[in-house]
Amino acid sequence: PLPPTAGAPPGGAAGREASASPGGTRAEGAEGLFVVLGAGLAAASHPLLYVKLLVQVGHEPLPPTVGRNVLGRKVLYLPGFFSYARHIVEVDGKRGLFRGLTPRLISSTLSTITRGSVKKAFPLEDMEHVSNKDDVKTSLRKVVKETSHEMMMQCVSRVVSHPLHVISMRCMVQFVGREVKYSGVFSAMGRIFKEEGILGFFVGLVPHVLGDVIFLWCCNLLAHFINTYAVDDNFSQASVIRSYTKFVMGIAVSMLTYPFLLVGDLMAVNNCGLRAGLPPYAPAFTSWIHCWRYLSAQGQLFRGSSLLFRRAPAACFPID
Repeated sequence: PLPPTAGAPPGGAAGREASASPGGTRAEGAEGLFVVLGAGLAAASHPLLYVKLLVQVGHEPLPPTVGRNVLGRKVLYLPGFFSYARHIVEVDGKRGLFRGLTPRLISSTLSTITRGSVKKAFPLEDMEHVSNKDDVKTSLRKVVKETSHEMMMQCVSRVVSHPLHVISMRCMVQFVGREVKYSGVFSAMGRIFKEEGILGFFVGLVPHVLGDVIFLWCCNLLAHFINTYAVDDNFSQASVIRSYTKFVMGIAVSMLTYPFLLVGDLMAVNNCGLRAGLPPYAPAFTSWIHCWRYLSAQGQLFRGSSLLFRRAPAACFPID
């Protein structure tokens, strides 16, 4: 949208005309579209996230099966996503795959709206975008500035949406113990506030934020250095390769930062009165660092990162 007329008061005729201009309408329409798309994506991916969370907390209701690896050796595989989802349907019906969806949709909507609000407060027009004509120092400075702006948006949206994320996690893990403690958004809010206070809405926030920050900086800086030093400008497909570098780096870095996601999700449900957050699934953690150390000692920092080919620990499930 075009900037308001210089010197015109925000609430005057110029301000009203700007808000009613096609540019303002397009901006509002784009924000609404992002909200709808975000909610649709959250709904479509919810069964996958649901199964992932149950695997993260260590709930394994189905026995492993014997298979063979690429070398022909016998290997025990835990049930993948489709087998696990089928089990949930058998227990709770098809609607059971969407347990905890409502607070997740609210969380997704809050996140999208917050990011849009931060963008309006700190417009992208004020940012300098990286250009192929920039020298190395200038381009790096712009990458740092853009990443800082992106980090600010992500952190603020994470803080705002995290309380609903906690409620969604707890609604989903009730499948483990067949509890009904968290049955609605407002009743869950009241229960958490009564039992844990305001801090109960932000359990697991720190590892999530740390994971987001590390992901953004590693992804953006690695993509920048690869595009600057590894991709030759004389190569005919250089522009195409550069356009995919950040996407590929995102996949790689997301695997490295996965433990932060795991620890954050486990802390969200730990010691909250639900079976999935108590022994034998997990001890009552005193902090997210305690949770991290516990998972590291168990060799479980990447538990739930893959839902297709899940190798069963040989010590727990001997083949012979």
